[in-house]
Amino acid sequence: MSVHPGNGRATTSAAAGTTFARMDATPPSPTPADGAGTDFPQLIAELEQQEARLVFRRFDNDTALRLGAHLVDAARQQRLPVVVSVRRNGQRLFHAALAGTSADNDAWIDRKSAVVDRYGHSSYLVGTRFRAGGSDFDASSRLDLDRFAAHGGVFPVIVQGVGTIGTVGVSGLPQAQDHAFVVEQLEVFLRQDGQQMSAGPQA
Repeated sequence: MSVHPGNGRATTSAAAGTTFARMDATPPSPTPADGAGTDFPQLIAELEQQEARLVFRRFDNDTALRLGAHLVDAARQQRLPVVVSVRRNGQRLFHAALAGTSADNDAWIDRKSAVVDRYGHSSYLVGTRFRAGGSDFDASSRLDLDRFAAHGGVFPVIVQGVGTIGTVGVSGLPQAQDHAFVVEQLEVFLRQDGQQMSAGPQA
């Protein structure tokens, strides 16, 4: 995950009441990624539905800049120590590191983005599918773990009629919270940008 899962104090998002972890106090409660008591079919269905729902009508460099700035503003409002990344076809279009992050978070973004590029799904969904099958991405993927990390926090940029063309993600919170923050803010951004539309499930 993006940080060790014992470094945070809870803070609440005004957008949807989601609780995120900050880096400076008591440990957060276990997340679904921990596997204890997780309803994997339900979680996977939810993650797949997010990808079917969060689809762009169009996506260019200006969209990437607006999206990145939106994520930075939301993270600042919630005082979250995250790195924000937006990419298209492997090109880094937006990158920002907020207070409390380090170069290690940059490396996590790279590795999680590589998973999305390879599998075409969110890094959290990829890792969850491995765990649901009783295995572990690190042990079973046969990929270079210096390049790939199936930990939550990076989401595919999906364009209607085109498919996955890039990634948007954060690193700095426990992985389920990284993922939840990106999804929550994509919902807000697509609505405000006049882009949100439905799409069929991605293969």
